Amino acid sequence: MKIFVTGASGYIGGSVAAVLAGRGHEVRGLVRAPAKADAVRAHGIIPVIGTLDDAALLTAEARAADAVINAADSDHQGAVEALLAGSGGGKPFIHTSGTSLVGDEAMGEPSDRIFTEDTPVTPEPDKEHRVALNRLILDAAPEIRTIVLCNSLIYGNTLGAPAQSVQIPPLVAQARESGIPRYIGRGLNIWSNVHIADMTDLYLLALEKAPAGSFYYVENGEESFGALVGAIGRALGLGPAQSWPAADAVARWGRELAVFALGSNSRVRAGKARRDLGWAPTRGSVIDWVERDMKRDMERG
Repeated sequence: MKIFVTGASGYIGGSVAAVLAGRGHEVRGLVRAPAKADAVRAHGIIPVIGTLDDAALLTAEARAADAVINAADSDHQGAVEALLAGSGGGKPFIHTSGTSLVGDEAMGEPSDRIFTEDTPVTPEPDKEHRVALNRLILDAAPEIRTIVLCNSLIYGNTLGAPAQSVQIPPLVAQARESGIPRYIGRGLNIWSNVHIADMTDLYLLALEKAPAGSFYYVENGEESFGALVGAIGRALGLGPAQSWPAADAVARWGRELAVFALGSNSRVRAGKARRDLGWAPTRGSVIDWVERDMKRDMERG
């Protein structure tokens, strides 16, 4: 199968593209910086130099492919429209979304709200566009076999070109620089999470089996940020984790990262993917990964 993947040098897209190439598919991957082309090529991916703003390029690549996987930006409507314009005839189109769309502005406080695909979502104003874009994609079915995979916190080492995930690395960087592992507020906010290899398995299953107009949450467990940051502190050999005022966190990380990626609650369940696609994730503890694998990799580095 000929597959076009955006974000091929990134954490999600790079991992998915590398696994697909390893399974014998012809994978063309969008790469923004020419300097990253060799790293992508080393994983069997044909680099396509361009950006998400190159509408004509995206449409042409989508038209020439048998399937499209958009894994570069969950919110870039222009790229989505260009890719959809090149799709059709029941061609698979997988879009990468993220569960911050169900996130609140708790800044470290807990929530008992848990979402399945059947749970109505009233997003915070910052996330209204993401929800609307997902709907635009799903409404393109059945002419296009559109699928939205809504990932929770992803952890684990990349399977493709060198890249990092969104949430754990900034927590690690701050702890290293200051010597103090810090969570926001009381650190009682909870996020669902999933290992990068399990997530990649679901992309492959969705490509093969998911019906047109499908939306799936992606998770295999959950953890509070207080516990996660505590594990990061232990992995780094630092003292106990400490609370950080919301204003300081926003000053350090910016509103989007601090409020919706590190300070919110985002609790989802992926029963639909397990039932409908036979997804069977096997890595279940982000804490174990931080304390064992992340620590080991840091010691090696």
